[in-house]
Amino acid sequence: MEMMILKDIVIIFALSTLVNLLFTKLRIPTILGYLMTGIVAGPHLLGLISSEHNIELLAEIGVIFLLFTIGMEFSLKHLLKIRRIVFFGGLLQVSFTAALVYLTSYFYNMTWQSGLFIGFLAALSSSALVLKLLQERSELTSNYGRTVLGILIFQDMLLVPLLLFTNLLGDDSIDLTNELLILTLKATLIIGLVYVGNKWLLPRLLHFIAMAKNQELFMMSIFLICFAIALLTYSMGMSLAFGAFLAGLMISESQYSHNAFGNLIPFKDTFTSFFFVSIGMLLDLNFVMDNISLVIISVLLVVLIKTFIAGGTGFILGHTFRGTVVIGLALCQVGEFSFVLAKMGLQYEILSGFYYQLFLAVTVITMAMTPFLMNISLPFANVLLKLPLPKLLVEGMFPLREIEIPEYRNHLVIIGKDPSALKLSIMAKHYNIPHVSIIFDPALVKEKLNKGDIAVYGDAVNEPILLKAHVDKADVVVVSVGDMIAAMAITDKVNKLNSSAHIIVRAKLIENMEHLYNLGADQVFPEKLEIAINLFHRILAKKLYPQRKIQRMLSHIRSMNLGDFTDKDIINRPSILDELSNITISAITVEEKSTANGKSLYQTELRKKTGATLLAIKRGTEIIEHPEPDIVFQGKDIAYILGNPEQVNLAGEMFSGEAVSTE
Repeated sequence: MEMMILKDIVIIFALSTLVNLLFTKLRIPTILGYLMTGIVAGPHLLGLISSEHNIELLAEIGVIFLLFTIGMEFSLKHLLKIRRIVFFGGLLQVSFTAALVYLTSYFYNMTWQSGLFIGFLAALSSSALVLKLLQERSELTSNYGRTVLGILIFQDMLLVPLLLFTNLLGDDSIDLTNELLILTLKATLIIGLVYVGNKWLLPRLLHFIAMAKNQELFMMSIFLICFAIALLTYSMGMSLAFGAFLAGLMISESQYSHNAFGNLIPFKDTFTSFFFVSIGMLLDLNFVMDNISLVIISVLLVVLIKTFIAGGTGFILGHTFRGTVVIGLALCQVGEFSFVLAKMGLQYEILSGFYYQLFLAVTVITMAMTPFLMNISLPFANVLLKLPLPKLLVEGMFPLREIEIPEYRNHLVIIGKDPSALKLSIMAKHYNIPHVSIIFDPALVKEKLNKGDIAVYGDAVNEPILLKAHVDKADVVVVSVGDMIAAMAITDKVNKLNSSAHIIVRAKLIENMEHLYNLGADQVFPEKLEIAINLFHRILAKKLYPQRKIQRMLSHIRSMNLGDFTDKDIINRPSILDELSNITISAITVEEKSTANGKSLYQTELRKKTGATLLAIKRGTEIIEHPEPDIVFQGKDIAYILGNPEQVNLAGEMFSGEAVSTE
């Protein structure tokens, strides 16, 4: 038996590697590669997998790890903030979807028991699939990401009541009152356990274990917490995955959750692949081909019904039209927990074998469609917005207040909602640098507006949003968005609107730099490389390497990694900046009360007293380059000074009127 499962794992990894390599080249989501692997290797096609039960066990572990890491990433505080979404939004989505699917079941000549049962099964969406996609796209904490997560949490919480509901449909002898009482007690116990664990128990336990300074012991304790809580909730009739999510919530507030999260990522990705492979193995291609018309109609019905209901729920919760479309398409598939209920329905004869196979086909196909539908959701919404839609539908039921953007010129525009962009905005505000933020998250925009910041809500790919922030008049534009396709589109639009703007773009990978430069970026910041270089710089400085040698080493590293995007002649040629790495060019305002005001450059003895060199003077809109010794400084002039920090400080004292020491 051990050799059989090892053979199955080798087959799955081999097929997954080949399929994913092809899909990566074609820019197709790798999740589809895993589904395709399951279909090809499953019992209904090549029959290469012999230990299906063991693969399902590995798949269950993958879902446990996935939900555990999502729980750690989200935290109990965030969950409490979206309790309205969880209970109100989740109830709306599930009840209306189940009702509409139940009405549709009459066209399939199903009994009322089967129709009602299928209605609730179809109402559930795939937590494992959707949350993985949101996590990969860094959209889990976005406005629509929070709504999707909240509805999925409600659906997972419904698993226990739906199990009871399935038993009732299949066995009329169950005592409903007794079962509901037991369910209420279980729910109370779980809520209390999560609160106590999050508040007191697990943070102290993890601190005690971490003090042993043994990484192996720490990871063993993390695995223990994850599986123990999952097993506890499972023994109470809930799913293992939901228990793992609760375990993640319990340690989310601990200072050690980030360390645990980082170490669990490889395990999560590996085991989650087995889950999608196991889903693909369920699809019977012969059944699909024999009933192709019915399968296609059923798939379209489910996608349309779920998109309409989930999107409508998002609209009622206050989302704009774009958010409504994204939420609808994110939740349009049937979920993995429906398989568990469907098997029970088959056992209790609530479903016939034919409808069971039809349900499996619809579920697998809708899950396979989801990555594509989520990728096109925003472009699709933008196309629909060109139609004459009602203003209420476009802006949502609770639109952001309209603000007047000042007629800025030569200002800074910051595009993005990641921590780097938000911190950059805070820094600019602190030093009174005029700037406008463009953020595609109404919750963050509302928060910034309440603080008195200037922010525009919208997708910066759209030209009207860029124009609203006066990008056409800005001198610096920073593009800091996670999705590289969006970053490329924004860079291209900004460059066309304002070719003179200095465009700085954040990129995760070096491979993206060429595309961004070709689209008009002036500077591309490959964050992973620059973080590594910054750390290496600190190491070399600590080891007391000469500054000149450090600069050459770092230049060589950049040259090796960036290739054509570095000037090799400059890198290999000695530079004054290598010799004097602390030299900078600074702009200093000449104050009217200063001793320099009304004196010539020669009279101030700037070079003699401070060691700094005057490069240019800006007087109003005029730039005076290479000023002569007899030029006279005037109040409000801006002097451009070359020197090290000490020399620049002395020059600043001279132009501010403070005494300058000549010693």
